Amino acid sequence: MAYEFKLPDIGEGVVEGEIVDWKVAVGERIERDQPLVEVMTDKATVEIPSPRAGTIREIAFEEGAICPVGAVLVVIDDGAETGASASVPGNAAEAQAATVGEVPAASSSADPATSDARTEARPPPRAPAPLFRDDGAAQDGGRVKAAPAARRLARQLGVALAQVVPTGPRGRVTSEDVRHAADPSATGEFAVEVPTEINLPAAAAAAAPAPASAPASASAATARAPQRSAGFAPMAIAAQGNEERIPLRGMRKRIADNMQRAKATAAHFTYVEEIDMSDLVDVRQRAKERAAERGLKLTYLPFLIKAVVSGLKKWPQLNAALDETTQEIVRKKYYHIGIASQGPNGLVVTVLRDADRRSIFDLAAEIQRLSRAVEEGTIKRDELSGSTFTITSLGKLGGVMATPIINFPEVGIMGVHEMKQRPAVHKGEIAIRWLMNLSISLDHRLVDGWDGAMFLQDVKQLLEDPTTMFMEMV
Repeated sequence: MAYEFKLPDIGEGVVEGEIVDWKVAVGERIERDQPLVEVMTDKATVEIPSPRAGTIREIAFEEGAICPVGAVLVVIDDGAETGASASVPGNAAEAQAATVGEVPAASSSADPATSDARTEARPPPRAPAPLFRDDGAAQDGGRVKAAPAARRLARQLGVALAQVVPTGPRGRVTSEDVRHAADPSATGEFAVEVPTEINLPAAAAAAAPAPASAPASASAATARAPQRSAGFAPMAIAAQGNEERIPLRGMRKRIADNMQRAKATAAHFTYVEEIDMSDLVDVRQRAKERAAERGLKLTYLPFLIKAVVSGLKKWPQLNAALDETTQEIVRKKYYHIGIASQGPNGLVVTVLRDADRRSIFDLAAEIQRLSRAVEEGTIKRDELSGSTFTITSLGKLGGVMATPIINFPEVGIMGVHEMKQRPAVHKGEIAIRWLMNLSISLDHRLVDGWDGAMFLQDVKQLLEDPTTMFMEMV
């Protein structure tokens, strides 16, 4: 019989995914747990396996298409009798969850628009939450369905989610729904009218009064434009020649949203210091052979992490976050260091958990494992979240200095730059030394300039005199 396999609820507020790569074709015979498709969400790219064996009868979405959670991805003829149950076997569901996260009951809901056209027997569909409810919210077992970003925004604006009218996929409350509930004049039927081209100078456009209403035909893209939060109308780009238009979605959209929020929220300031790495170069060179015996590639990053963790323990205001809903500074007693790096689909921040409890070699092994997982597309969601402080390295590309953007809601990020031999004064004499710049961007709301500078000076001391670093580790 034909089995409809739907895109499961991957969790963390993900409501849709972009089809990246089909691993199968129509007419192909597949086995259970065989990779079916790669799907990219705004969190990560995941590979989804088949929950059962059979023959591919239909592929519902082409590569590059956006598939909502709960929509039919593929139809598989498993050869079973028509009256047989179409539910996913328990062990297959577990295999599926191992790759893309826990699959809740909502993933088995059927689309009423297509269910009547299917004649094969299957479990009765769970009715989707209505778009508008008497209580104004879409709920699942008493819990309002909303993305984490929408929940955070609701707390910030003092909006009760249960009273918000949802417009997202499958009755999910979106951030824009929350904004509309907090200030109806800012969205929906009272949205600002956006012209297709903006001819005013930037200063005049910013000062110009906004119209009071918008036509009902305003596009969904306009209604959801992130620029509204900054007080500017969305900028339309008129076609002027040979151009390519690429939808802003998936990982790129996630990066854009995070960067915009970080710059708009955190009061950034950057402090730069030059580090003499010469002694650490010698220490690493001596340790590389022992690391190689363990199959490890020993870079400078584990040493940097150890120095940073030591500094964070001394300056706990840098290992913190601001709870904007309660106006409390949350100082964290654990040290999960984020490592920002370029992945196949864009910038990712992998997380080294409990860095304070790991040795130099342990850190090197974990860095190696996470880097390989990013390259192979097997990184897990929980390995991309939860960092308390981030390090970003551009040293391989050269450059003197950069001003990294904070990985919000953290309050600090350290940039590592190219290390090169340069003449410097050492012990009263000019010598060729290994020099490198470190830059640290901090949120001035929580961290004073003095504290940030002293933190980096402590990191500098540990890196320039590795023996003190090793004493800190005892």
